[in-house]
Amino acid sequence: MKFFKSSFAAALVSTIITLVSAETHTVIFDNRCGRGTPILRAQNGDILSTGGPFTIGGPLIGAIAYLQIGSCGNNGEGCTLIETTLRNPTSPGSGSSTDISLIPPHTFSVTSGFGYFNGCEPAGADCDNPDCPTAFHQPGDTNVQVACQVNDVNLAITFCL
Repeated sequence: MKFFKSSFAAALVSTIITLVSAETHTVIFDNRCGRGTPILRAQNGDILSTGGPFTIGGPLIGAIAYLQIGSCGNNGEGCTLIETTLRNPTSPGSGSSTDISLIPPHTFSVTSGFGYFNGCEPAGADCDNPDCPTAFHQPGDTNVQVACQVNDVNLAITFCL
């Protein structure tokens, strides 16, 4: 019986430590445009949010966000796109990365921006015109990616800054 009690206690402590240290990320929206619907899509195309906060227990890989103003395609075509991966770093440089994309078929539609919170503040970017230097205009513009190497970082996306 003593072995059972100590094994149970060890398993309980291990479970609590796992729960306490579980990775989590939240994406929130601030739509100041007075129109449109914020969309957050997963890499597989599933809609994760239509404007409400979205929290995931684990990494969020290859998600996209845009403001659906009636002219955006299902993957944000024709609109300003925000691309993000939120994950806890497992080695230097392997954490979160977010950017704004105007690579065709994406195009400037509304001023858009993002910022990390719960770590890496004030890192982020804003795009307020079709030629903004903080957005991808072609695939080689990797200098516009904004990285964050902090566990459990969250992301705020704002439309019509």
